Amino acid sequence: MRPLDGIRVLDLTNVLAGPFCCHQLAHLGADVIKVEAAGRGDLARNLGADHELNAAGMGVSFLAQNAGKRSVTVNLKHDAGRALFLRLAATADVLVENFRPGVMDRLGVGYDTLKPIRPTLIYCAISGFGQDGPWVHRPAYDQIIQGASGVMSITGAPDSAPLRVGYPIADTIGGLTAAMTIGAALNADPRGTFIDVSMLEATLATMGWVVSNHLIAGVPPAPRGNENPTSAPSGAFQCDGSLINIAANKDEQWHALAKHLGRADLLDRPEFATRQMRTQNRDALRGELETTLKSRPASAWEDELNRIGVPAGAILTVPEVLATSQIADRGMLGTFENVDGVGRDITVVRTGFKLDGQAPDVATPPPTLGAHNAEVFGALGVSEDELAKLQSQGAI
Repeated sequence: MRPLDGIRVLDLTNVLAGPFCCHQLAHLGADVIKVEAAGRGDLARNLGADHELNAAGMGVSFLAQNAGKRSVTVNLKHDAGRALFLRLAATADVLVENFRPGVMDRLGVGYDTLKPIRPTLIYCAISGFGQDGPWVHRPAYDQIIQGASGVMSITGAPDSAPLRVGYPIADTIGGLTAAMTIGAALNADPRGTFIDVSMLEATLATMGWVVSNHLIAGVPPAPRGNENPTSAPSGAFQCDGSLINIAANKDEQWHALAKHLGRADLLDRPEFATRQMRTQNRDALRGELETTLKSRPASAWEDELNRIGVPAGAILTVPEVLATSQIADRGMLGTFENVDGVGRDITVVRTGFKLDGQAPDVATPPPTLGAHNAEVFGALGVSEDELAKLQSQGAI
């Protein structure tokens, strides 16, 4: 099942939020054409931990979320390049960009210009703070949004916060929000739609519990470390040599946990009698439970606790979770052989969902810069001689 078969998406995005959005759309079957700056391309082509790939314009950061796309190059500051882009835009169903607000208009290819050319175009603009407001012209990177949204203020323990989340969570949330909204717009009657995605607002929207505790209950958001602020015992506990996550949020789970650990005596103690009392006395409760948990490794407790209905899980590293059959056997990883511009096989993550039992995939690896100029522009009626002239002029 490829629900976006026949949908053409122009991906004018850079680095993460926009490319991640279009990564989802490509796996859903869309024809995603990555429109890159002539001679430079997506900045992510030069980012990542492998410096040789960065120099080759196929950085790991680019490889991570551009499989299944086609790449063309256009110089939107060149009259001929802009004219060629407008011809391409007339064939598109969706356009995604993550320039600063106003940049596309200054280049002469903003929504007001494109709408008469393609009245049904779904135009999605992803930015740090949205298309208006007093912060509209601030530059926005993931870390800036993590700080501005309050995410950093509640990440870490009381003595270590504020801390950055260990991956670009605001960029990723912005990309997912854009993909979700584009999917909804495609389901509506065909008409032009302008989608304004604010990474700041998208991130705040995912913080519903924290924000609502403040707005409704008047509870100041605070860093809690590995503790679940709403329940106990619920957090990370020390075992022999490693930590384990335990979430005994219900009374029956708490009873099962205490009995399994041989600590039924804790059930009779008034300070642990209710969820609220356990939450208020979580530190004392942790100490009691860890006296038993430290006798064995997390992997041993994990299996036993899950079998008796107590949610538990060892805390894994990224390589460890990727090696589990839970990930490896469900088709989440895709491998491409001898990728152009890379010179070796690469493995990348796909998506976090299945359709009719199948993990969505794409047939082609991340493209080299401008690899599909002849194919895409040729389909618009541009001859080989015209392409050569456009290239010599610096228009593509």
